[in-house]
Order: sequence, then C-alpha cells, then structure tokens
Amino acid sequence: MADQSCYHCGLPIPAGADFPVEIDQARREMCCAGCQAVAQAIVDNGLADYYRHRDALPESPREALPQIVADFVLFDHPDVQKNFVRRAEGAAGEHEQEAALILEGITCAACVWLNESHVRRQPGVTSIDINYTTRRARVRWDERVTKLSAILEAIAAIGYRAHPYDVGRSEELAQKERKAALWRLFVAGFGMMQVMMYAIPVYLADGDMTPDIEQLMRWASLILTVPVIGYSAAPFFVSAWRDLKLHRVGMDVPVALGVGAAFAASVWATLIAAGEVYFDSVTMFVFFLLSGRYLEMMARQKAARSVETLARAIPAFATRLASWPAGSMGAAGERVAVAELRAGDAVQIRPGETVPADGCVLEGESAADESLLTGESRPVPKRVGDALIGGSVNTASPLVMRVERVGEATRVAAIQRLMERAAAERPRLVEMADRVAGRFIVALLLLAVATALAWWWIDPSRALWIFVAVLVVSCPCALSLATPAALTVATGALAVRGVLVTRGHAIEALARADRFIFDKTGTLTVGQMTLVEVIPVGGEAALVLAMAAALERGSEHPIARALTAGATDAGIAASAVRATTGAGVEGMIEGCTWRLGRPEFVAAMHGLAVPAELESKVGAGDTVIALGNAEGWQAFFRLSDSLRPEAAAMSAALSAAGIKLSIFSGDAPAAALRVGAALGIADVRGGLTPEDKHAALKTLQAAGETVAMVGDGVNDAPVLAQAQVSIAMGGGADLARANADVVLLGNDLLALPRAWRWRGAPCASSGRTWCGPSPTISSPSRWPWPAG
Repeated sequence: MADQSCYHCGLPIPAGADFPVEIDQARREMCCAGCQAVAQAIVDNGLADYYRHRDALPESPREALPQIVADFVLFDHPDVQKNFVRRAEGAAGEHEQEAALILEGITCAACVWLNESHVRRQPGVTSIDINYTTRRARVRWDERVTKLSAILEAIAAIGYRAHPYDVGRSEELAQKERKAALWRLFVAGFGMMQVMMYAIPVYLADGDMTPDIEQLMRWASLILTVPVIGYSAAPFFVSAWRDLKLHRVGMDVPVALGVGAAFAASVWATLIAAGEVYFDSVTMFVFFLLSGRYLEMMARQKAARSVETLARAIPAFATRLASWPAGSMGAAGERVAVAELRAGDAVQIRPGETVPADGCVLEGESAADESLLTGESRPVPKRVGDALIGGSVNTASPLVMRVERVGEATRVAAIQRLMERAAAERPRLVEMADRVAGRFIVALLLLAVATALAWWWIDPSRALWIFVAVLVVSCPCALSLATPAALTVATGALAVRGVLVTRGHAIEALARADRFIFDKTGTLTVGQMTLVEVIPVGGEAALVLAMAAALERGSEHPIARALTAGATDAGIAASAVRATTGAGVEGMIEGCTWRLGRPEFVAAMHGLAVPAELESKVGAGDTVIALGNAEGWQAFFRLSDSLRPEAAAMSAALSAAGIKLSIFSGDAPAAALRVGAALGIADVRGGLTPEDKHAALKTLQAAGETVAMVGDGVNDAPVLAQAQVSIAMGGGADLARANADVVLLGNDLLALPRAWRWRGAPCASSGRTWCGPSPTISSPSRWPWPAG
C-alpha cells in the first residue's frame, strides 16, 4: 500500500493506513482521516462528479484542518466583520449579509464547481459566486438561519480554506505565480540562446564540419535542452498527462506530443550519431509558448490589480473634527481609522490627502482629482454643498466634509463590486473559443496521425518531423489564450477611459450593436431644470415666483429646486401643502387655496382655458408649470433642461459610424422632439411609460436589431435589463447602474463612440478585426515546421 497514492490529494499512502471511501461504487484509498472525511463529505452531498472533472489535485487537509475550524468562530464577531461583511444589495430581506472571501486550494475549474455546489446546499446560503482567476468569492446568507463560521467550516469540510479577502494576501499569491513563471521563462530563454550558439555553426558549415565536432555540438545541445524540457516545459507535460488520465484532450496534449516527440527523436539521433537533431527548435518553441502564456498571465493579473487599486484608494486613517462647527478648519482633529467613521461625522481633508468616504463639502473651496474613479483627468472644482467621492484626491486647499456613506456603501466599493462581477462572468466568446479549441484538438490529432502514416508510405525518414510539425504549428493556444487575454486588456483599457465594463459579455455585445437608444432626461440632458422665463398673468413676476417658491419649499423635486433657486425671499409662507403625484402641489397662502403644477391640474380649480397668447409657449417643448387659484390663472413658468455639452458630438460620431439612434423618453413628445432635432436624431418617441419603452425595444429586437440602451433613472431599469447591452450614466440611479452592463463613470457621452471604436470593429477593407499588416515570424529553414 505504501507505493499507492491518495485518491483525494495524491500524496503517498503511509504503510498501514486504512482510510477507504466508496466513490462511484469503487473502493478508493485515502492517506489520512482528513482526506477520508473530506472525500466522504463530497460523496454524501452528491458531488462525486468532482473526481471525474477535476484536472488538478487539491491540497491535503492532513494537518491544518483542526486548527482552522477552531478559528472560524472569531469571524462571527461584529468588530471582525465590519471591514468585509455588509448588508447585501437588492436583498430579499433585511437580514441578508454578503462577504468577500478569498479561497485557498483552488487549482482547477472543478474546484470552483465543487465549492459553489457544496456551499449553495448549506442552510441559509442564498448565493455564492467564485472567480477562478482571482480565487475571490462573494457569499450571501441569511443571518437568522446560519453564521459565517458555519459557511467557512463547510468549505473546510471539503478540503479548502476561506478567509476574508485581503489585498496583500492576493498580491502575495500573484507574485508567487509571476516568480515561478519568470524562472521557467528564464531557463527556456537561456537554454534557447545557448543551444542556438551550437546549432548555427552546424547550419553554416552545411556538411563541411567533421563528424566528431558535429557530434560534440549535439551532445552540448542535448545537455542544455534537458533543463528546458525537465523544468520549463514541465507544466505542458503535467497538464497533458492529467488530461489523458481524465480521458479528455486539452490544448497541452499536442504541445507535449510535439515537443516530446521532437526531443526524443533528437536524443535518439544523438545517441546513434545519425539523422537530424532539432534541439534548437524545441527550446525556441518552449520559450515562445511560455512567453505568450506569461504575457497572458500579466494581462489577467493587471485586470485583477485594477480592482485591488480601487480597494487601496480609500486611506486607512482620517482626521475627524469632533467639535465642528465650533472647531473650524484650523482646529486640531482626532486621527481615527476610516473604519470608525460614521455618517454625519465632520472630516478635515488637507491638500494632497485622499477623501476617506462619500460625502459633501461643509467648508472650504478646492478641487478634487477623480481620475481613478471617473476617468476625468482634470481636477473637478469643489465648493460648499458639492459632493465628494471617496478615493478622490484633494488637490488645492483644505476642506471640511460631512460623511454620508462609508465602507461598502461608498461609490468606490460599488464600482469594485461591479468590476468583480465582470471578472467572474465568462463571456460567450471565451466559452465558444474553448469549445472550438477542444474539438479542434481532436481533429488535429487525427490529422497528425493520418499525415504521419501518409509520409511513412511516401518517405519514412521525414514522417516523424512532419508529424511534429502538424502538431506544433496547429496548436490552438492562440485561440484559447488570446481570446480571454484580448477581452481582459480591452476591459482594462476602457476602464482607464471612464467606461466601466461590469459584465463579461458587454464587449462582445457592443461589437454587434447597430442601434443606440437614449433616455432624454439625465442622459442626453444634464438632468438639472433651470428657470427660463416667468410669465405673469396680471401680476408682478417677482411676486408670483415667490408664491410658487413658497409652495415648493421643502421639496427635493428638480422643478422645485429650479423655482426656489430663482426666487427672492418675500416673506410669503404656505401652509397645508399637499402634493399630488404627477400633477403638482396645493396649499394655503394668506387664507386662499393655490395650485402649482401641470396646466390641467391648475385648470381644474377654475375651469378656464390657457390664454390664447400662451398656448404656443405651453406646447413649445419646454416644461411649463402653471400657478393659479379659484379666480383663474396667475402665472406660467417655463423651465428647461439643457443638453449635455458633448451630446451633439457624440450623436454625430455614432451616426457617422453607421449606427442608428433613437430617443425613448417619458417627457412630453414636444420636449423629446426638440432634443432630437438639436442632435439630428429622427426616431424620437416621447410620453412613454417604462412599459412602453420595454415593449418598443422588444419590437426592435424582434426585427433583428442589436440594441444598446443608455439610461440613468429607476424607470430605465427594465429596459436596460432587456437590451443586449445596457449602458448607465455613472451619476444615475443605483438601480440603473445595477442593471447595466457598462457604466459611464464620468458621465461623458463621448466615451460611447470611443468605447465603440475600441470594441474591435471589423476592418472595412478585409473584414478582419485588425486592419494592420498580418504578423509574421521568420523561422530558420531547418525548423520542423514551416515559416510564418
């Protein structure tokens, strides 16, 4: 038994050990009680498929499990949880919690499947999503039913370790991976250069070299190639052997066959001092393949670090002003941990310091660098009342801010969760590439064997080398590695430009989009109403505006803010104010009932029609609010929501690219048409409810169009969810951002044509994605595979 290996972890089974588990109706031997317990837990939970699908062995729980389980209860303490556990967004109940964890022991996709399947079956767990690339997990549970320690113990029971996500720990694991990859690449590169030093003289001699010197060159090349095969190329052979044991064919199988066959044939030729050797080709191919995989790994880790950069954006400490406003800007504050800040605290931010939480300016005037969060390179001016985003940097003068949101409730935390969601999803393009690569490998092996048999009949001396050439040249590594690498790099490049991709399929869907639909208010316009004109009916403009402001005082509606901002304090007070949703407000001023709102709402008091001379202005496209009482009309107020400065340039750029544009708005048709005319958009539909927008979008999709929807409000959430690719404004409603595939962090509409250009549009001349010259590789003629 001592020469057998553990079925679960692969370690040797000690002499006398007897820890069997029945798996798939077969007795399987384990090395220890820990592996036996883990394997039995996997079988008892109906997860035995794990052993059929895994492609790597887990770590052994032989020694660490008891102590780890004993420590889990510490993670139930509220003070420990406050930095990594939060109330779940969009939760069905108020007792649902969410934690960010990092898993150790994840070695393959089957490990992810096993953990997700096992944890989802635990009582109280509502969801779990594990990102294989970063080993990060998002777990949700009902705190009334289970505790975090029970979830961590369930994970440990199947042989894995989970602990709160830590940026330093994650970077340590990534650094370990980079170091190992660099050493393999170094050995392959050094071996390749040295072998070429011996191969080139043989090539140049062209048969004029004496046999003993040529044989010496071969032995030197063999000695230098052994470390490349045994160390640098080891992952290819290990992966290929694992695939074959699992009765499947991965993309490392043809690589291992090709490299192994070429090396074995070269060794044989060296031993018998006859035939051709290809040590230079073998070392060079291993070096090039490792280089490609190293670049892919760096691109993947760079994308993961972009999330971790956000995690580091919030500082560890802040200066809290406990006595503000009694102690103002110059007062000495208390240095506290950011985790101790609470909503309502006053915090001092000196020039050069990072804003520790979301809030607003209480005192001071400065500018903030928000480039990390919005992509806006220019500092944004900040005055009293302006919003501050946690993670931005104060660049000019001292500020005092009021904290409004901390921890997981901040905008930087929300962006981080969206980026993690995008990283966790596998785009359909990547899945398709993997499926195609799998079928391609089988066809490749059959073709290579058929080619070898054919050349064995034609010229047996060349059969082996042509067999190797077919295997190596046709390796689908580019298909399986370049696809996710390209998407990863594109996602990172877009994020730098203020376009946050939050779902894996967004870039692929954006590449196919042939129609963009825009909401009007807050998307094409700035979303801030401004008072354009006061039209009194038999009274003074200042007086009727003061009355309107008195009725709207205390309201946060955009129209109310516009009216109160333009009014002067005339000492007028309103009482018994009552709002009618979607119509207006009614209240008492000096014993008389007044109404302010839609003209038809006000007209219901007196039954008079809008004066003929004002009808054209009421239907002109701007928002018109009426003021009146039982005696008749008293005034009309015309308000407008100005277009975003970049809206026209955005519209022109997308139209020039052949994209069809539409406006779906809930505002009055006249107002929507006016915006459409200013932007050159012909398909304009106003007065739509959220249901109307949803139905209209489905009609376009039924006609075969691929739709990208751009919106910002809660009423846009249903139509954003229906579109093939949904785009939300970064300053819009939380629900809109949660349903969006792409978020414009800087509220810059010009990011849309930039993102569309980056999405990989086909080359107009050839249909290829890349319009530049096709890359070529110059290869020595004696390589066993053709040049190019």
